[in-house]
Amino acid sequence: MNKSYALVTGATAGIGLDIAKELAKKGHNIILTARRENRLKDISAQLTDDFDIQCDYVAADLSDINAPETIYRFCSDKQYSVEILVNNAGYSINKKFHETPEEEEEKFLRVLGTSVIALTKKFIPAMLEQQYGKIMIVSSLASFAPPSSGWGALYGPVKTFVNRFGDAININYRSKGITSTNVCPGFTVTEFHTASGMQDAMDKVPAFMKKDSQSVAVGAVNAMMQGKSVWVPGLLNKFLAFICNVLPASLVIRMSSNLAGGRYE
Repeated sequence: MNKSYALVTGATAGIGLDIAKELAKKGHNIILTARRENRLKDISAQLTDDFDIQCDYVAADLSDINAPETIYRFCSDKQYSVEILVNNAGYSINKKFHETPEEEEEKFLRVLGTSVIALTKKFIPAMLEQQYGKIMIVSSLASFAPPSSGWGALYGPVKTFVNRFGDAININYRSKGITSTNVCPGFTVTEFHTASGMQDAMDKVPAFMKKDSQSVAVGAVNAMMQGKSVWVPGLLNKFLAFICNVLPASLVIRMSSNLAGGRYE
């Protein structure tokens, strides 16, 4: 029995689910993790049937500081060798910073930030031993942009943080057979915006700026397997990432306010 697996967090919807499907399509065994156990069970059975691979799941809430250990222990107890780690879980807070309880911000930072570090730290020793490992960090185009006003004051900064963490993994471990890929999609049509209470803002974004999650997932998996450090889907998003790096922040903010559904108003 093949005990090599790809572990995907936030795997019950959107980009995470489509990444799991794309990896299964390529013949990888899958471990799914997210909060909704019933949904995990259904998806696990579907992937097993559709792609003739082994698929298992573990329910865990990454806002809980103990969740990374729960996930790692599950894999260890079952002797699953995690060769691919996809850090995808995420959401946004649809409140102004001063209106958000500190505990809510801490949970948010655990899901998008420290859980990425914790899971990588737990699984990288085995990758080092086998001299092979692929890590994906699903970041955002917001990681290149100036911090936004209004909702999600921490969203862009924490995405910038995990990008730099991915860079650090590459600097330290690429020579040992381990690569990390920062996937930085722009506006992608998923349940993310509805779940975060931002669907109205998403609806204001022009259709030409939106990507579907399946095409993002295909490109993300290909980029990871090729060992790319950063992958941004689509020429428009690549151009936006570029201008965010070269233009003054004040000009980027003005342009973004016209394109991003009021995010910078």
